[in-house]
Amino acid sequence: MLKIGIVGGTGYTGVELLRLLAAHPQAELRVITSRADAGSKVSQMFPSLRGYVDLEFTHPDQAHLDQCDVVFFATPNGIAMQQTRELLDAGVKVIDLAADFRIKDIAVWEKWYGMTHACPDLVAEAVYGLPEVNRDKIKQARLVANPGCYPTAVQLGFIPLLEAGVVEEGSLIADSKSGVSGAGRKAEVHALFAEAGDNFKAYGVAGHRHLPEIKQGLANVTGNPVGLTFVPHLTPLIRGIHATLYGRIKKDIDLQALFEQRYAGEPFVDVLPAGSMPETRSVRGANMCRIAVHRPQGGDTVVVLSVIDNLVKGAAGQAVQNMNIMFGLPESAGLQIVPLLP
Repeated sequence: MLKIGIVGGTGYTGVELLRLLAAHPQAELRVITSRADAGSKVSQMFPSLRGYVDLEFTHPDQAHLDQCDVVFFATPNGIAMQQTRELLDAGVKVIDLAADFRIKDIAVWEKWYGMTHACPDLVAEAVYGLPEVNRDKIKQARLVANPGCYPTAVQLGFIPLLEAGVVEEGSLIADSKSGVSGAGRKAEVHALFAEAGDNFKAYGVAGHRHLPEIKQGLANVTGNPVGLTFVPHLTPLIRGIHATLYGRIKKDIDLQALFEQRYAGEPFVDVLPAGSMPETRSVRGANMCRIAVHRPQGGDTVVVLSVIDNLVKGAAGQAVQNMNIMFGLPESAGLQIVPLLP
């Protein structure tokens, strides 16, 4: 059994990790940290975990994380980088669900996240945890940077097109929508029910923190910088991301066959039949990305529809998937979840 530690277990990604790991056949939850809620039972805060997680939150100073096999950081940006080196030196593997290790260019990271990086040398070592691209590297990793939610949906949608050289690399468009849980569990006015309900709006049009992460991932595929317009939107959903992706076709190819072949055998990418329209509710609660590819009116534009649950394939589920790969476990262990409907 793997001894599991979670730093920051009181947010939405933290409780999602608890939900998934509580049912994982090879995971033993050892410690869940929280400064504000130390000493209180996890199931008191999250009644859904009664009978599954019989632990109390532990103050970080008393957590003994060095006795774990793997530690997940479900914390705000800037926390994991302060503690990761000590854990790695103790032989503990680390999976960071925040952005501390995702962007290789330190200057770019510091610009977008507004702080000085505490361990830039570890950024070079960290493996970007998108299994459909970096599975072999993840197998050997001791530090994994778990991808963001928007970047997961957008990259999985664009990668087959860029690998095959089907679209122009300088004019990609990602029109993406997210549920309110993507903003986290902290109290903020824009996430209040009366603000987000019965409403729909764009945000971050001038620039969003996930933009450099997406561009980095796509550039790694092409070998060249890409031109990407990324516009996120907030929708009156709790869970779900829907990315509508556009590219200008420069080479005729069977797009449906391209996607089916690229993701054949991938346990958590489902390429839908031609003409399909994936819905966010078709992946709710599951570690699945569903994709459909279209070429409207047979024109020169390809449209890819990519949907995920932002808390699962976009965060905690992908983190567990990465853990399975790192420790040589079946990749789908603990993740064989049928989506919730309705």
